[in-house]
Amino acid sequence: MKTKPAHILLVEDNEGDIILTLEAFEESKIKTIISVARNGQEALDFLFKKGGFQDAKKPDLILLDINIPVYNGHEVLQKIKNDEELKKIPVIMLTTSSNQKDIEEAYKNYCNSYVKKPLEMEDFLKAVLKIEEFWLQLSLLSE
Repeated sequence: MKTKPAHILLVEDNEGDIILTLEAFEESKIKTIISVARNGQEALDFLFKKGGFQDAKKPDLILLDINIPVYNGHEVLQKIKNDEELKKIPVIMLTTSSNQKDIEEAYKNYCNSYVKKPLEMEDFLKAVLKIEEFWLQLSLLSE
């Protein structure tokens, strides 16, 4: 059983969604450390330890929005899943898009789950807690 806090990389540019996600994880039973990247370039720099992120710790789980600046979520996902070290990290696409093309592309590039962000705040919080429950309590993750 994991005793150290779970490390989550949240890749999101919407400040409201960042705050809601952080609040949801604060309410959870699991200790988490959450790092936030606000665009695709920042996410890749964090994951590949470039720029100001040389000391960044590898996350246990990535929550990735599709509609982010610089590199979109699909481009970030491709780079993650094409890297031997990073491809083992579960990536959950957490996005407002319910476009079938986005869903198919995400799964084609090996996302582990695709979750449409609920519009209502309470439903959004519940969705994040369900992600946390499944991926950090029920599932066993690679060290």
